[in-house]
Amino acid sequence: MLTAAQILAQNNFGDTRTGGLAGPMGLFLLLALGTATVLLIRNMNKRLKRLPAEFPAPEGPGALQAASVAQPPAPAAGPDAAPDGGARG
Repeated sequence: MLTAAQILAQNNFGDTRTGGLAGPMGLFLLLALGTATVLLIRNMNKRLKRLPAEFPAPEGPGALQAASVAQPPAPAAGPDAAPDGGARG
């Protein structure tokens, strides 16, 4: 008859799995990801080579406004404004 100590002392952590699949599956995933990365980089390089060296300047009356970077509004100066431009609170 087995005692509790003998049951707890059994080694069930060894190589009990037959026909393991982790190694081949890991190799397949690594090769698939590597192949996908190489194909994506090649496709990106082809698309970048098709781009022109320079883009034409925008034309029209609103072209300069659309192309310029918007400046943030200046803080309002008044009796409630702090000396450093921030709001008092």
